[in-house]
Amino acid sequence: MLSHDKAIETLRLKGHRLTPQRLIVLSIIGGASGGGHMGVDEVYQAAKKAYPYMDIATVYRTLHLFKGLGVVTEVAIGDRLHFELTDPDGHHHHMVCRACNGAFNLSPHYLAEFRETLNKDFGFEPDLEHFAVSGVCAQCQESDKAANKKEIQN
Repeated sequence: MLSHDKAIETLRLKGHRLTPQRLIVLSIIGGASGGGHMGVDEVYQAAKKAYPYMDIATVYRTLHLFKGLGVVTEVAIGDRLHFELTDPDGHHHHMVCRACNGAFNLSPHYLAEFRETLNKDFGFEPDLEHFAVSGVCAQCQESDKAANKKEIQN
C-alpha cells in the first residue's frame, strides 16, 4: 500500500494543489481501519467531521482525481464503490464476498499464470493491475453449510 507521504508526493509531482479538502480525504483513506476499503459515504462522513464545510461533490471529485493519479484503488463491494490507498506502480487485487461484502487482498502472483494463458492462447493482454474476483468467502460458505445442515435436521 502507498504511504500517505508518497501519495502527497505523487500529487505534487503531477502538479496538483494540496488543498485542505484533498489532504483530509487522503488522510481518511490512509488511516482507514479494516484494510482501508471505505465507501464514499464513509469518507464523506469522516471528512465532514474534520471539515464541516466539506460537501459530497468535493469527496467524489477528489476520489476521482486520486483514482486517475493512481493514488487510490476503486473496488466494487456489493453495490457500492470502495476506495483505498494504493501504490500507483503496483498491482492490487481483491476477492470480494457477495454474501458478506467482505473484501480480501489477493496476491498478484495468483493472476500471473492467468495473464500468461490469455496472452499465449489468445494474444490478449488483460488489464489486471486492479482486479476484483467475486465469490463467497470461506466463512460464509461454512455458515451456509451449517444453516443447510440445521434445516435438513429439522
